Amino acid sequence: MNFFKQWGSFMMEGAKAHAQWEIQISTNILGSRKRVVLLLMLLVPIILGGMVFAEQMGSAIPDLLGGHKAYSPAFYSTGIFIVSILIGLGAGLITGCIGAGGGFIIAPALMSAGIKGILAVGTDLFHIFAKAIMGSIIHRKLGNVSVPLAVVFLLGAILGATAGGIINRVLYEFNPVLSDTFITTIYALMLGFLGFYSMYDFLKARKSSDTGDAHGGGGHGGKAEGAELGGLPRKLQSVNIPPMVKFDFDFTPGGRSISWVFLVLSGALVGLAAGIMGVGGGFLTFPIFVYMLGVSSMTTVGTDIFQIVFTAGYASISQYAIYGFIFYTLAMGMLLGSLLGIQIGAMVTKVVPGITIRGFYAMAVLAGFVNRFFALPAKLGEMGVIKISKGMGATLDTIGIWAFFIVIGGFGIWVIGTFLKNIGQLKGEGEHV
Repeated sequence: MNFFKQWGSFMMEGAKAHAQWEIQISTNILGSRKRVVLLLMLLVPIILGGMVFAEQMGSAIPDLLGGHKAYSPAFYSTGIFIVSILIGLGAGLITGCIGAGGGFIIAPALMSAGIKGILAVGTDLFHIFAKAIMGSIIHRKLGNVSVPLAVVFLLGAILGATAGGIINRVLYEFNPVLSDTFITTIYALMLGFLGFYSMYDFLKARKSSDTGDAHGGGGHGGKAEGAELGGLPRKLQSVNIPPMVKFDFDFTPGGRSISWVFLVLSGALVGLAAGIMGVGGGFLTFPIFVYMLGVSSMTTVGTDIFQIVFTAGYASISQYAIYGFIFYTLAMGMLLGSLLGIQIGAMVTKVVPGITIRGFYAMAVLAGFVNRFFALPAKLGEMGVIKISKGMGATLDTIGIWAFFIVIGGFGIWVIGTFLKNIGQLKGEGEHV
């Protein structure tokens, strides 16, 4: 039981680190006139070409890039673009306000809106990569990146991302319903674990605050996880399969070392998750590095951010874009919405109690779990795995969709309403910064 608690704690830390990275990226983009101009230029093909020359552009783009079917503004419609902005806005509000990555809602939201799972995954990866590139992702302040550690880890991540992309494409070519079912199941498992842990974490923090424990609701132990080695990291670091990769010289005289084998295997697992789910993989990097490999939390954050850029870029282009599984219109809409949402959410944290924010995060993750869990019966029934009427399957799916969008939409309305209600106070704080 203690293992699952620690694993959940480290997953939360990974989500927080990823959120801080996204906030920095959003600030970098919107704070630079050149980057804002670049963003507007990326939107021109959608706003103009998509409406005026959609058919011509679709037929002119090679089939290798998906043609009219996916990778072009040819699939443009006002409704699709608005929905993508709203999805990005919701994810951005969660990231900025809660301080934990909100990207977990993107693929479920796209699938609930009728987008095929494989297209949702590829589009999400491309959106992450585009945001990272525009925001100068290799941040100047990332002094905690261990380059040897990151490079060896990336070798595995690229292998894993390739495998994830192949799995998704093979399943889709064999049976599109099987592909959607597979992606839905993976999301249900991940969101279920993280959702129930975050709710447990919230209830524990609220109980601590009710009993007057000022330290019970903050963080996870107040120390840098990984600074002290546990039993498993000691065993793995004692395995001598050369070459050994050294790191964490700031924590231990002479640093620590671990065999390249464990780094490649860890990278492969993270890359596989990124390739299959369309996420950065940070929710896995943190617990694997800290809990299993014994890497300090500071080095883990830097390495995680480093790998996200290359893993997302490689997977989105080599495993999805060239096969037509990226919806450019959706990706740009989500990018626009998330940049705005992150800024609003980050400002709202100045006027909202932290315990309230943690409660909303738990609800949001559980809403994503309910959404994917309730979508499974209809898909399994369509494949003949279980016996369920189409009407019942559709009803459960609809319940999951409504529950998801009510929670995420309600959260978004609350955050924006709080922002508008306190805009005077927030503006005053901004002027004094």
